[in-house]
Amino acid sequence: MKVLWVEDHPRAGELLAAAAAAASRKRYGIDLVIAVSLLDAESKLRLERFDLAVIDLFLPDSADEDVTVTRIANMGKFRVAVVSASDRRQAIVDGLVNAGVDCAPEAVGKDNLALGDFVKRPELFRDFLIGLMPKPEPAPQPARSSEDARTAR
Repeated sequence: MKVLWVEDHPRAGELLAAAAAAASRKRYGIDLVIAVSLLDAESKLRLERFDLAVIDLFLPDSADEDVTVTRIANMGKFRVAVVSASDRRQAIVDGLVNAGVDCAPEAVGKDNLALGDFVKRPELFRDFLIGLMPKPEPAPQPARSSEDARTAR
């Protein structure tokens, strides 16, 4: 899974990079790219394809939380997730979902995110990222023929 994580705090970025390295050593298939600003995220989105973009709403080069997420969400076909300290994070996610954006329905508060645990236990990092992705659709059951229905009786 290729993930763009937009995070401007250096310490959080270091922990995310360490968690991704630990997950890589376990062969969990996580390719993490970190962007430190809105402009950096847009540049990376122009050059690479991602499965998931995890967005912090407070970025140094964006004056508005709605602008941040809208600009990123409109740059390609990928799942969006919001991880932010913003008090408006869930309202912003609700607006994205209502607008038809492929967005994880629950925003994640930064205060609930134990980045240090992701480094120590990379399976937690993997599970967190997988939890942000859409749930797989159940496989359709084959239609039963009238002959199958008669023999089932």
